[in-house]
Amino acid sequence: MKAVFMGTPDFAVPSLKVLIEEGFDVVGVITQPDKPKGRGKKMAMPPVKEEALKHGIDVYQPKKVKDKEFVEFLKKLNPDIIVVVAFGQILSKEILSIPRYGCINVHASLLPKYRGAAPINWVIINGEKTTGITTMYMDEGLDTGDMILKGEIEIGDEETAGQLHDRLCVLGGEVLRDTLKLIKEDKAPRQAQDDLLSCYAPIMDKSLGSIDWNKNAKDIFNLIRGTNPWPSSFTKYKNQTMKIWKSKVLNEKSKEKPGTILKVNQDGIYVSTKDNVLLIEEIQMPGKKRMYVKEYIKGNEIEEKVVLGE
Repeated sequence: MKAVFMGTPDFAVPSLKVLIEEGFDVVGVITQPDKPKGRGKKMAMPPVKEEALKHGIDVYQPKKVKDKEFVEFLKKLNPDIIVVVAFGQILSKEILSIPRYGCINVHASLLPKYRGAAPINWVIINGEKTTGITTMYMDEGLDTGDMILKGEIEIGDEETAGQLHDRLCVLGGEVLRDTLKLIKEDKAPRQAQDDLLSCYAPIMDKSLGSIDWNKNAKDIFNLIRGTNPWPSSFTKYKNQTMKIWKSKVLNEKSKEKPGTILKVNQDGIYVSTKDNVLLIEEIQMPGKKRMYVKEYIKGNEIEEKVVLGE
């Protein structure tokens, strides 16, 4: 069976490996163009491209996959199936209709919940206890296609978006493997999504990491986990941006104004919120590396009674 794979970041690599391992004739890998990366701004290949080249698979990097010339090129490849994982471009109806077995998407949530670009971040920010992977037949909507299979996992109490990403990309490959076997056998189920149960996970931007100390400590704790490693949570300490990488909700309260630094010790920075005290354990100040507070205060001072965010 001839297949085309569309994907770009690390998350998509296990799924590409599965497609190859399952014996599909991968006639092309479509990924985003190379981009400058790091301080040197050297051009870097997307992880999917690196993996494809290891296997000698032809790689194509159109700026716009919807361009007429590229659509015609895809038709000439004549794939039986297209697998799409975190590709980064919307597919047109014309592309969706090319493969006879359809375009199959691996999505990092339990659909119809958390449709959209950033489900891994938002399940943590919203305090969900479980999440997973859904494979589906793509249609013209945003993650609205008929569902095939699901795989579910529990979210760890202190798990970050980065840690959850790494577990879900492996699960994505496993659920895709089962999905492809069913498609080969013509036994793949097809379940319509209930739009009334849907919610969206919009794309992340840096402003989302700004901490509002008037919120509950648990909500702030979840924001810090859900924005780690990107875009990261932050607050203002004396007009300097303080990134916060790790925290803990304590079973104690304070009557001080939310955001007030109550005390600082080897355990971290104790900060008042709307309800419980939040212990900040790991920070990053401008021009410095991430470090635990106990390391930072060896050579730097964090003043008590300062109100964060002001």
